[in-house]
Amino acid sequence: MPDATELSGSSVSSAGGRIGRDDVAHLARLARLAVTEQELDVFAGQLDVILGSVARVSEVAAGDIPPTSHAVPMTNVFRPDELRPCLPREAVLAAAPDVEDNKFRVPRILSEEV
Repeated sequence: MPDATELSGSSVSSAGGRIGRDDVAHLARLARLAVTEQELDVFAGQLDVILGSVARVSEVAAGDIPPTSHAVPMTNVFRPDELRPCLPREAVLAAAPDVEDNKFRVPRILSEEV
């Protein structure tokens, strides 16, 4: 949504004025939305509330407060990588239905032409 100062012919001031029906009609035309006369009044009120809320948040936001991605501190929950013994290749391949060149052999599902 455009900034309050970007609305052409707007009755909205950057100091937090009200958004008017003409502004809503202009935005609806830009978005190619069919809006009735009643919806213009409803949307004007709703957009005014939204712009007022954004203005309030902008007043509170300070440059010395770092952006947050989570409300609570997050720590890495992964365990560190550690080498551990694993099954020998022969034992694993012995349980496979088909083996070729010390690897699992699986049926082809894609043709060569792809």
